[in-house]
Amino acid sequence: MSATVSHSELSRRHEAAAKRFAEEQWNLGGLAYEMAIRDHFRLDVLQRAAAKVQEADAELSNLARLLELEQSGAAGACSECGALHARGASFCSSCGTPLVENVQL
Repeated sequence: MSATVSHSELSRRHEAAAKRFAEEQWNLGGLAYEMAIRDHFRLDVLQRAAAKVQEADAELSNLARLLELEQSGAAGACSECGALHARGASFCSSCGTPLVENVQL
């Protein structure tokens, strides 16, 4: 995601990702139900459907994080714990991880 993406575009992408996630989750549930009533499970088919749900969930989470960063005015998020941090912060206030590579002590 580029820094030039507007808030409305980010919100639109988030809404589309939420819809995709719900549809993929619905499809996975439908597959599991159909297999259950026929007492014939195909693990490979369920795994492919679950992978689609996982992919959609990851995209949705990423977009939600970008929206949160934009709305909070934070400069970024910790690579270890995901906590938001302000501009100029050298260490994560949540877990203590260095936020810049060459921190001088």
